[in-house]
Amino acid sequence: MTTNRRTFLKALGGIGLFTIVPRRVLGGNNHIPPSDQLTKGIIGVGGIGKSSYHFSSDSKCRLVAVCDVDENHVRQAVDLAKKKFNESVQTYHDFRDLIKDPDVDVVHIATPPHWHALMSIEAAKAGKDIWCEKPMTRTIGEGKRVIEAVNRYKRIFRLNTWFRFEDTFYGLGTTVQPLKKLVNSGLLGWPLKIVVSGITGFAWKFYWVGKENLQPQPVPKELDYDMWLGPAPYKPYNIHRTHQTFRGYWDYDGGGLTDMGQHYLDPIQYLLGKDNDLPVKVEVDAPQQHPDAVGIWHKITYTYADGCQIVLEGEGFESKGDTPYIEGPKGKVYKGFRCTIPDIMNRLAEFPDPEPQRTDFFECIKTRQKFALNEENGHHSCTLVNMATVALRLGRRALGFDPATQLFIGDDAANALIDQPMRGPWKL
Repeated sequence: MTTNRRTFLKALGGIGLFTIVPRRVLGGNNHIPPSDQLTKGIIGVGGIGKSSYHFSSDSKCRLVAVCDVDENHVRQAVDLAKKKFNESVQTYHDFRDLIKDPDVDVVHIATPPHWHALMSIEAAKAGKDIWCEKPMTRTIGEGKRVIEAVNRYKRIFRLNTWFRFEDTFYGLGTTVQPLKKLVNSGLLGWPLKIVVSGITGFAWKFYWVGKENLQPQPVPKELDYDMWLGPAPYKPYNIHRTHQTFRGYWDYDGGGLTDMGQHYLDPIQYLLGKDNDLPVKVEVDAPQQHPDAVGIWHKITYTYADGCQIVLEGEGFESKGDTPYIEGPKGKVYKGFRCTIPDIMNRLAEFPDPEPQRTDFFECIKTRQKFALNEENGHHSCTLVNMATVALRLGRRALGFDPATQLFIGDDAANALIDQPMRGPWKL
C-alpha cells in the first residue's frame, strides 16, 4: 500500500514525533510537488474567511474546500476562488462534512465564536490541524476542552492574532519586539502597568453593541438559521443577530471587547512574560448590561498576584491626553516608543534580543512543533477576555479569580458562566 504525504503527516501527529521531515520523504528536493503541499478548508466564508489574507492558495497550502450555512456566502466563495486562483473548491453546508474530507489537512475556523470550541475539538478528533480566529473560545470552560483535545490528538493549533510577533502593534508605532526587550531588561522596574486606551487605538470597534427588543423577522431562504445558531439558545431570527453584527449579542460573542480584546491582551501577556499565568482579579466599571444585547463599558482592570496590572479604557476615554502605554517604577513608555529613560535605545543595545518565535504555521505542521500562539497561551489571553465578559454580564464591580483552578472565588453565578449549557444536540 502506498503511503502519501497526507497520511504520513497524520501518522506523525498521532505518535507525537517532534522532528523535521526530510523533503525526500515528502516527495522531492528541488521543488514542491502536489504531495508536499498542505491543503486547507475554511469554515465560514462570510467575512474574515473571505479576506485576502485568509482566502489564499499558494505553494505552501492550497485552498480546497469551503463551508457555510448561507448559500450566498458559499456561491461568492466559489466565484472568488475561480477568480483569484482559477481553481474549483469543494463546497459543504455542514462543517462536519468538511472536517471529514480526507483531502483537507488544515481546518480554518472563521465562524462566530460560539462555534469555535466545538469545531476545533471535532477537527482535532478527525486528525486535522487547526487555524482558529479570535477570540479562541466564548467561555473559559470551552478553552480548557480545546486544550485537552489538541493535546490528546496531538494536533498543531494556531490562534489568529499576530501582534505578539509581527506587524506594527495597534496605535503604538512599533512592533512588540522592542517593547519585549525593554520589559525583559528590567530597566522599567517591576511591577508594570499597561494601559490600552484610545491613544493606542482601542476605540476602534468599541461601539459594536447589540440592539434590545429585536422583532422577529422571516428567515432568508438562503440561510440555515438553525445551523447558524447551533449550540446557542434559540432566539427568533432578526438580521441584526447574524453575519456582520452578531458580535453585539452575548449568545455568540461579546461586542468590541471580545472582537478586539485578544488582539490587545495577547501581546501584553507575552510582554509581561505571563503566557502561563492569569490575573487574580478583574474589576469592571460599566452600566448594567442587557441580558441579550451587549452594551458599552467604561474601564476594565486586571491585577496579577505580583502587582502587575492591565487597564482597558473604553467609553469616555477615547482621546484622553497622552496616556503612557507601559509604566513602571523606573520609567514610562508612550506611543511611538517614546521612553522617559534617557538614551534608551543605546542602553537596550546592551541586552539580548527576545527569544525567536515559530511564526510559520505551515512549517510547524510539517515539523510538529508548537506555533508561537497556540492553544495554551491563546487560552490564557482569551481567559482575560472571558473573565471580563462574566463580570459585565453579572454586573459585578470586581471578581476574584484563582489562576490554578481557573475558577472565580466565592461566586457561584460567575462560575456557572465558565461552562455554559449548549442547545441540543450539540455538546463538547
